[in-house]
Amino acid sequence: MPELNWVNRNQAEQTAESVPYHLLKFEQAYGDETMARDNLIIQGDNLQALKALLPLYGGKVKCIFIDPPYNTQSAFEHYDDKLEHSQWLSMMYPRLQLLKDLLSEDGSIWITIDDNESHYLKVLCDEIFGRKNFIANIVWQKRYSRENREAIGDAHDHLFVYSKEPRLFKKNRNLVEMNEKQAKVYKNPNNDPKGRWRPIPMTAQAGHATSEQFYPITSPSGKVFVPPEGRCWGVSKATFEKLLSENRIYFGKNGDSQPNVIRYLSEVEGVVPWTWWNHEEFGHTDEAKKESQFLFEKINTFDSPKPERLMQQIIHIATCENDLILDSFLGSGTTCAVAHKMNRRYIGIEMGKHAKTHVIPRLQQVINGEQGGISKAVNWQGGGGFSFYTLGSPVFDENGFLSPDVKFADLASYVWWLDTKTAYPTNQAPTTPLLGVHDGVAYYLLYNGILGDRRPNGGNVLTMPILRYLEESFPHPLGNNVKRVIFGEASRINQNRLDTLNIEFKQIPYALYGTQSK
Repeated sequence: MPELNWVNRNQAEQTAESVPYHLLKFEQAYGDETMARDNLIIQGDNLQALKALLPLYGGKVKCIFIDPPYNTQSAFEHYDDKLEHSQWLSMMYPRLQLLKDLLSEDGSIWITIDDNESHYLKVLCDEIFGRKNFIANIVWQKRYSRENREAIGDAHDHLFVYSKEPRLFKKNRNLVEMNEKQAKVYKNPNNDPKGRWRPIPMTAQAGHATSEQFYPITSPSGKVFVPPEGRCWGVSKATFEKLLSENRIYFGKNGDSQPNVIRYLSEVEGVVPWTWWNHEEFGHTDEAKKESQFLFEKINTFDSPKPERLMQQIIHIATCENDLILDSFLGSGTTCAVAHKMNRRYIGIEMGKHAKTHVIPRLQQVINGEQGGISKAVNWQGGGGFSFYTLGSPVFDENGFLSPDVKFADLASYVWWLDTKTAYPTNQAPTTPLLGVHDGVAYYLLYNGILGDRRPNGGNVLTMPILRYLEESFPHPLGNNVKRVIFGEASRINQNRLDTLNIEFKQIPYALYGTQSK
């Protein structure tokens, strides 16, 4: 498959692997403290923040939305949107790599972009996510009035959609509500008590038909119908007779037309999303700016927000209640505000000062029940909470040793991710040296005095007494002869003995070098 090439591409390919892991530093909870644990706002460089999220959220995010700088060469007050082309590609490449690691198998990523970089971004995403995992290029009509400043007016943005597994995405994505324009074909000329309906042709291609789909049908006028050449009836004779008894077959106004199945509007769960999103249904940039002015007043409004109706559509299609959403270019916080109103969990990352000047105040207003944007449409009444974090210390200090700020739970989730490439279960706080079992392998961590001071070096060194204690108190669920991986500061058991016991020992911190991203 063709690949893009640009200055410093080789360096960009290594950036995600080489960026150091950082701890996340809790600063403050807002609103309901229990509910705040599920929703994170992180201030800091999004590359470092995404890397910090991997041990806890790798493979768990159902929907990622990002609205990166469009690289239009016109700097905004709140965004650096004036990057040289190769710099822009080098900025995007490692972030997309990390976002892919955070995405769940049935999840999807949605990226807005305009024509300046859209074609390059498409090729970049094809490479990182896989061309076969491309879902759609949605065209969003961002303007309702004509743009006259350019040779040809710019009226749309692109919205690229990718998934890890398109089959799962299609199975789990939600249909969208039918609007009145689409529903106008449903009528009720006979005042049916079940409401509006439409006739659906009853024939189908005969390629895979059974004998039960070929039979004559007599209309109320006495006219006999059989399927046309190469066609069959779409239902078996038994099903047809059942529908007929329920008055679900329509033979036309005079009772002499080919049979149709009656489908009621009330039975339509929704329609398949398509790739044209007009401004009437999904908002436009002027609407988004007015929403921003409603929240922040004109003097403090955000330069390039997205309308809440646009985010509502994305979140509705891609997720269900309590699913996790991530936006690593959070801007003024629209994604998280809409996710909050729609009862989704969320993580938002923003580097600039507007994490505090825009995002936190906006979400506080959401908690208080603000009635802008989609609030009335979803009957939002307020409530919930979120937690504010900043980037803390790197996991390793400048000399390559573990930072003293690293606690047992921090390192547990870190080594679990490095070895299993899965996130440590966030609902299970690691409080014992047995971290868990993955693919039949039990993982242990001896660190930070987890076994107490009755063990050598606080229990951080693997000795035969400590091993016996682990086997007695924290045995492998499948038996102690099954493979075990033990992380610790040192081992006083020789390698032959470890091999016999089916134990792989990994020394901290050296076993963690060079494996920060696989």
